[in-house]
Amino acid sequence: MRPPTDPQRSRVIEGSPVYYGWIILAVAGLGMIATTPGQTVGVSVFLDPIISDLDTTRTVVSTLYLVGTLIGSFALPWVGRFIDARGPRLAVTLIAAGFALACVWMGQVNGVVMLAVGFVLIRGLGQGSLSLVSIHVVNLWFVRRRGLAVGIVGVAFALASGLVAGSVLEPMVASLGWRGAYTALGAAVALVVLPLGAIFFRGHPERFGLVPDRGDGADAGRPLRETNATLGQAIRTRAFWIVLAGDVCVAALSTGLVFHHFDILAAGGLERGLAARALIAFGFVSAGAILLTGLLFDRIAPRFLLATMLAAQAGALAVAGVVRPEFVLGYIALIGITQGVRGALAGAIYAHYFGRAAIGSIKGFATTATVAGTAAGPLLFALGRQWTGSYALVLIASAAIPVLLAVASLFVRRPTFERSGGSDGVAAV
Repeated sequence: MRPPTDPQRSRVIEGSPVYYGWIILAVAGLGMIATTPGQTVGVSVFLDPIISDLDTTRTVVSTLYLVGTLIGSFALPWVGRFIDARGPRLAVTLIAAGFALACVWMGQVNGVVMLAVGFVLIRGLGQGSLSLVSIHVVNLWFVRRRGLAVGIVGVAFALASGLVAGSVLEPMVASLGWRGAYTALGAAVALVVLPLGAIFFRGHPERFGLVPDRGDGADAGRPLRETNATLGQAIRTRAFWIVLAGDVCVAALSTGLVFHHFDILAAGGLERGLAARALIAFGFVSAGAILLTGLLFDRIAPRFLLATMLAAQAGALAVAGVVRPEFVLGYIALIGITQGVRGALAGAIYAHYFGRAAIGSIKGFATTATVAGTAAGPLLFALGRQWTGSYALVLIASAAIPVLLAVASLFVRRPTFERSGGSDGVAAV
């Protein structure tokens, strides 16, 4: 994107003591952390109390979670186009307001129908839309340092979500009940994330006379070489579908593991308190994997990181199938690596291959698929447990899928595109 001849003025940006992209990074990280009540790692803490309180079954709740997640994901392509057209500032304001109300709705749930609606709202607005706009704005402000920037956001999310789930949500549910905890979380989103996003989020730095990564004139003479594709161009490439398949695979299978985290570890002989502390360890491992992936992303071909993620996913599934107390640390390490690498890759890899010009639309399309994948994993594992009496068979059988995709990912190459009308900065690299 070329800088406009008459840049917009922003007192907030002009008053920043550092490159404004770092301010964007901090607020986007907070936005990602705030998605925890809609993320599977957060929902897993509420799962057993919900099943008990509503007098229902794990399979029923898993099915509602699938349906709610699928329906919630359908709006994401539209959300992505809205962000491209109207900018991340208005988008985050509307999304955060909606997500806060969704959490309050969860606090009022008294039956399975209300629970299904609640899952639609918290998954579509939290895990889907708020994550989408938070990563979107980081991709706009960083190009050469994109891996590092997305990695930093991912580290903050992984550490905070693990700590929130393991040491904040669990005590909140114990003291306030699961309904009171969800209501309190909605208030926190409304009072913190909504105003900060509305004040600090901004669109492309070029619109304000800045350039990505540095912002001052230091890099202005070095034009960025970006491959800027439209959504239509992207979905006609093999690279897009292999990357998306790997992303969906890990989204589905890791979500299944995290959703049934307490029950899987209980089957291996771990009591709930230890399982909750395992989530904290999971957060630290994920954070380390995200940071390392972010640093490596700017230095090596992303296909090798994609293959590593899928191999770790296969290992986590295999270990989970035979989990015992002595295997727990290995299991947590593998699932943490899987989620950590995905946390960095999912945020940066689409912009790496397809540029910033239509990244909202491209990521919106991809996020619909990955969010839909997160719906399938929990039900798949619940049905496997129901039909066979344990998780072992379904977990071990599922490990074959990421192995095959890991091999395919090694053949991904960055596509090239012809210049398309009305798209600035399209360059084949």
